[in-house]
Amino acid sequence: MFTTVPAQEPKNQTGALPLDLFTAIENLKKELNAVILAHYYQEPDIQDIADFIGDSLQLSKAAADTNADAIVFAGVHFMAETAKILNPEKMVLLPDLDAGCSLADSCPPNKFAALKAANPDHLVVSYINCSAEIKAMSDIICTSSNAVKIVQQIPKEQPIIFAPDRNLGRYVMEQTGRNLLLWEGSCIVHETFSEKKIVQLKIEHPDAEVIAHPECETTVLRHADFIGSTAALLKYCQRSSAQEFIVATEPGIIHQMQKQAPSKLFIPAPPTNNCNCNECPFMRLNTLEKLYLAMKNRTPEITMSEETRVKALRPIQRMLEISV
Repeated sequence: MFTTVPAQEPKNQTGALPLDLFTAIENLKKELNAVILAHYYQEPDIQDIADFIGDSLQLSKAAADTNADAIVFAGVHFMAETAKILNPEKMVLLPDLDAGCSLADSCPPNKFAALKAANPDHLVVSYINCSAEIKAMSDIICTSSNAVKIVQQIPKEQPIIFAPDRNLGRYVMEQTGRNLLLWEGSCIVHETFSEKKIVQLKIEHPDAEVIAHPECETTVLRHADFIGSTAALLKYCQRSSAQEFIVATEPGIIHQMQKQAPSKLFIPAPPTNNCNCNECPFMRLNTLEKLYLAMKNRTPEITMSEETRVKALRPIQRMLEISV
């Protein structure tokens, strides 16, 4: 497990936050020689101040390539862990200690170890949305960007355990024709979208295209005009001739979609209930104030045992080699 040092209240020397957080963060970035990496699901202010914005694969590559002394990861635990696995000598900061991941939490290491022990002939392909302990038990890591490509490169006679996302696993099975042993994990956000409400939106916006992340349930994916990772969805809406899109993934990505295609309309796919359940509660724990605080106090910092880090590094390196 990684360990962290709890963050303090967001106050500076005089007991108040700086009036201009953007400038204060830029100054701290120079002081620390830090790089700010942010996922597409972060709030707009964080996306706007980040040095690099991306999906899990893009962020993994950015973390592997950075020359900065410190990495400030505006994302969730498993992302910051991945950055630390790739950069053991660097300080890796996470703005909020509680920014976890429901999908990673759905795969406890002890239970996964039992599944692996019961199937010793299986190769383990794990989605990057998992803990360092699960990565350490894996043979290769994948992301939603490259999962199909990676499975296609594994000999057909080789049985595979795919973890932890069952929906992504089912999508990979459909695309590759492979029979995978799936871990029954899922993302609370991508399982909340209402098929009924999406169909209603299609009636209200007949020219709109539905674009969806493969973590969504099959009932949602069957309505999609395009399925892909967050980065792939962003690229698709730029090149598509459609002017309206129903977006079935965490709506933080819409900030970048609107910036890159300002003339187009992007409609968040609605959840089943009348709530904001289509927003990831963990991603949204990070704020500009907490990012400033983490950089100012150099905490929470991600650490882990060297044994776990080295074991987890190998399958990540295999992924990066294949994804060049």
